Amino acid sequence: MQRSDSDSYDAMVLTAPRRALESVERKVPSPSAGEVLIRVLACGVCRTDLHVVDGELTEPELPLVPGHEIIGTVEQVGEPAGRFQPGDHVGVGWLASTCGVCRYCRADQENLCDNALFTGYTVDGGYAEYMVAREQYCFLAPTGYKPAEAAPLMCAGLIGYRSLVRTEGARRLGIYGFGAAAHIITQVARHQAREVYAFTRPGDQDGQAFARELGTAWSGDSSQAPPEQLDAAIIFAPVGALIPQALRAVGKGGVVVCGGIYMSEIPSFPYEDLWGERTVCSVANVTRQDAEEFLALAPQVPVRTTVQTFPLKAANEALSQVRGGQIRGAAVLVP
Repeated sequence: MQRSDSDSYDAMVLTAPRRALESVERKVPSPSAGEVLIRVLACGVCRTDLHVVDGELTEPELPLVPGHEIIGTVEQVGEPAGRFQPGDHVGVGWLASTCGVCRYCRADQENLCDNALFTGYTVDGGYAEYMVAREQYCFLAPTGYKPAEAAPLMCAGLIGYRSLVRTEGARRLGIYGFGAAAHIITQVARHQAREVYAFTRPGDQDGQAFARELGTAWSGDSSQAPPEQLDAAIIFAPVGALIPQALRAVGKGGVVVCGGIYMSEIPSFPYEDLWGERTVCSVANVTRQDAEEFLALAPQVPVRTTVQTFPLKAANEALSQVRGGQIRGAAVLVP
């Protein structure tokens, strides 16, 4: 791509928590060594973006361009060229960089890095026409998907995959909160011959029907008990009260995995709900290995994402609809 120094692009920018994003014109940057300039083709709207915009994640680097479910085309590479060349289709997720030297990085736990940076939180993300990313934290986009279809794989899919791995060989799996991550990972779980029991917000008949369309064994309100005892449960909804409820739904030795980056307060519950070697654990971020594994697996299943697209300047409306639970599948911005 031939560009002049006067080239500019549009970005949706957060200037303060709990404020609407503002449309801002910026100068197209040049990538430094080890970076790539990406023309954004699609960016998913993740619930984590809501937690950033709504001030529930309290340390954003403001002013900030949110968004971390990105599919785009490499336009320019910083010298020397490395993993990618101009024209490559790539994906960018939540993990923007790690230090490589802390005890977590040295133990292959880069998702817990003490000095990590995060796309759309501590560095600018994909609610824009262009962005710069570290090439070592980008991935070749999976084949067989349009950009808007692939975008949710970059976080909803990745965090769902890491959460599913934590359930090990659980045959009966409960999923609480049937949004973007759940609709993707249900397909993976069914591919692995697991039974999936879907729990939606009370009264969400459309969400329950959607879950059944994806092959769940049962779907119902999050206030209900499943018809069968579960081996494990994943909680994607940011509702702390679901933890004791899920513990009561899983059998002895079962695990409850909390897949969100933010959750409301967890109410107290009796020890008997935890007894029997039941486990509660969180999933914190993802690793590059998670991305390599899942992006290879998704086309094999094949995972088919259900998306609702919005133009870039409708980012606030997309966030509002995600907040209100009005999206079937995933919301995606298309610049």
